[in-house]
Amino acid sequence: MARPATEIDYRAAADARAAIIDWQHWLTAEKRVSPHTLDAYSRDLDAFFAFLTDHFGARPGLLALGALTTRDIRAWLAHRAAAGLDNASTARALSTLRNFFRFLDRRGHVHNASIAHIRAPRIRRSVPKPLSVGDAEDSVVAIGDLSDTPWIAKRDVALLTLLYGCGLRLGEALSLRRRDLPREETMIVTGKGRKDRVVPVLPVVREAMAAYVAACPHTLSADGPLFVGARGGPLNPSVVQRQVRKLRAWLGLPESATPHALRHSFATHLLAEGGDLRAIQELLGHASLSTTQRYTAVDIERLAKVHRAAHPRARN
Repeated sequence: MARPATEIDYRAAADARAAIIDWQHWLTAEKRVSPHTLDAYSRDLDAFFAFLTDHFGARPGLLALGALTTRDIRAWLAHRAAAGLDNASTARALSTLRNFFRFLDRRGHVHNASIAHIRAPRIRRSVPKPLSVGDAEDSVVAIGDLSDTPWIAKRDVALLTLLYGCGLRLGEALSLRRRDLPREETMIVTGKGRKDRVVPVLPVVREAMAAYVAACPHTLSADGPLFVGARGGPLNPSVVQRQVRKLRAWLGLPESATPHALRHSFATHLLAEGGDLRAIQELLGHASLSTTQRYTAVDIERLAKVHRAAHPRARN
């Protein structure tokens, strides 16, 4: 298992290591990034410093960071390409570097404009792969049949009903506290960047969640996790993903049928029924409308399939 970000042994000189710790604290305390995001940023930076150590033959300090040229950074990009890392991964790593160097500049540690002159690699935006309405509804019901323990069956049904009914990310659902159990028509969800948003909650979602809580044999404290594992600790996302893999095999669903596909399904099905794109953006917690607009491509593909199947000239 990978070590937490705070335990990474960066191949950096002492002054650079101190700056990294300062940056991590700033990300957590002021930018309020999630632990998952902090880990991703920290590992990107760790790989960059490992490359620089090999590239220069010594652990780089702040002086070396200030002297980096565009040629050095392009050498790092070439190194990643040779290692088979994809463009999406490299674009994220480059974004991490820009974030780190901007921080160093603001704190007066290092000024280096080279990173700003490097273009991020092109990323082919994949179209979200939602489930059909029927497959989504079948998944929410059938997940309960995969467990022989009644309360766990109710938990899994409640969780998938929440993902599909409210469009939550898996991490958002698993971060809910017992006190967050919805009793009204809305609930507050904390998303990326620890930004809160109000999400409508359908009666079927409230009922499924209430049934799970009533059946759960473990004491759920107000500030403790709402969704718990078999022993009463926080539910691990890998457990949910494993159950959904079993569900795929049982229902004959495609490989794209994941917990996150239920979020895609939520957005796509709302759009297909005439939902407003701006409203869907708010419900999903997207910072940019362009992210939400990817779902219009899904709906266009669906309409194109209907057109090809129904139009007389297409059939001919």
